[in-house]
Amino acid sequence: MNYLFAPWISGLLLLQSAPFLRPHDVGYPFLWWVLSLPIIALDIKIYGQWFTKGKKFLSMVANPTSHISVIGNLVSARVAAEMGRRESALCLFAIGMVHYAVLLVTLYQRFLGSDSLPATMRPVFFLFFAAPSMASLAWCSIVSRFDTSCKMLFFLSLFLFASLISRPSLFRRSMRRFSVAWWAYSFPLTVLALAATEYAQEVKGEITTLLMLILSVLSVIVTLILMLLTAIRTNDLLPHDDPFSCSLIMRRSGQSSVGFEKE
Repeated sequence: MNYLFAPWISGLLLLQSAPFLRPHDVGYPFLWWVLSLPIIALDIKIYGQWFTKGKKFLSMVANPTSHISVIGNLVSARVAAEMGRRESALCLFAIGMVHYAVLLVTLYQRFLGSDSLPATMRPVFFLFFAAPSMASLAWCSIVSRFDTSCKMLFFLSLFLFASLISRPSLFRRSMRRFSVAWWAYSFPLTVLALAATEYAQEVKGEITTLLMLILSVLSVIVTLILMLLTAIRTNDLLPHDDPFSCSLIMRRSGQSSVGFEKE
């Protein structure tokens, strides 16, 4: 269910970076509504069932991918703030941050849902620091400056990032074979680098500039490597039992003809 947020989040991110659209253009609010309404509907569906349904406890189903729903609210809040819709931005920001606080405590205490993630999906642990990084950028857009709250969220994301990269053994099994889950490294690093850029612009200094450069270069390198690996290992990402693959069709047809000859 959490992955249903991904297309709408991607659309909102593209909307923010589109060179032919500006926040005050006529079509910008329309696209924001089209991309944000599904996120709000999914919020009501997911959060509502956690409140009301007996078997849908957050402690039973929560895992690091649950941060995607939080990120959806925060991305939408940032777009709303850039359009000047401060009340809508505050509403979405509040929903996202309240849920993030509950989710962080749930995962931190390692309930049943947090242990249900297979080893190949461990790159999604990087979503732990993607949410506070996105929250710092969203709040910066709402208040129009990188204030104390933004800095606190940035420091939290930086701490979570340091906690993860200091434990390479956690990701060792997931790195044995390339998978789509590796792309979970890219977005959190990019958002963290953007937050570091805003922080460096607010707090002038050699250390903040160096931190911004390190995170930006790391984000670019990781993204380029993932693009290259995705292009090279495309066959590894395809299902080997694809019923429409030529090799499988020929193999099955060969088996059928052998069986027909035997009869």
